[in-house]
Amino acid sequence: MAKAIGVAPDDLESIASLESSLVLPSFTADTAWELGVMLRNRLHNLTHTPCVIDITMANSHQILFHACSRSGTCPDNDVWVTRKRATVLRWGCSSWFMHKKFQGDELRFAEKYGLGTNAGTYAIHGGGVPIRVKGVGGVVAVIVVSGLKQNEDHMVAVEGIEELIAQRGSYGTGRSY
Repeated sequence: MAKAIGVAPDDLESIASLESSLVLPSFTADTAWELGVMLRNRLHNLTHTPCVIDITMANSHQILFHACSRSGTCPDNDVWVTRKRATVLRWGCSSWFMHKKFQGDELRFAEKYGLGTNAGTYAIHGGGVPIRVKGVGGVVAVIVVSGLKQNEDHMVAVEGIEELIAQRGSYGTGRSY
């Protein structure tokens, strides 16, 4: 049986600290494949809820990994993936951080950034997490999980990166909660 999903931090400082610890020594298509397969297998063994796992490069939107954990996902899952990814790419932080920053108030979020009719392009729901690499400024890629509760989507992605770091090493500041 797969390890239970951890509890997502609720305050912005803890979320930011956690994200700053998620720094890989390198990232390639092989890394994305390894991470994606690890998450797909974990979700398959953890829950009967079908989920989508997506890993995409930040600068080219090249999809490096996209899979379902089980049969039963729907096209709406991929819409959520796209919207969560757009949030991470625009603001450089997790979609969970943005959710907590605005307490889930999508109208306030849209007004703050003047999104108007483009508000639907973004989702402030957990599950989109930036992938960072030592020595590279900004987001290198984005991992998105969609299908569980948003806090669980977030933590599945985070814990996958943490597991990869444990296997390969890290250059982040360390987890502080």
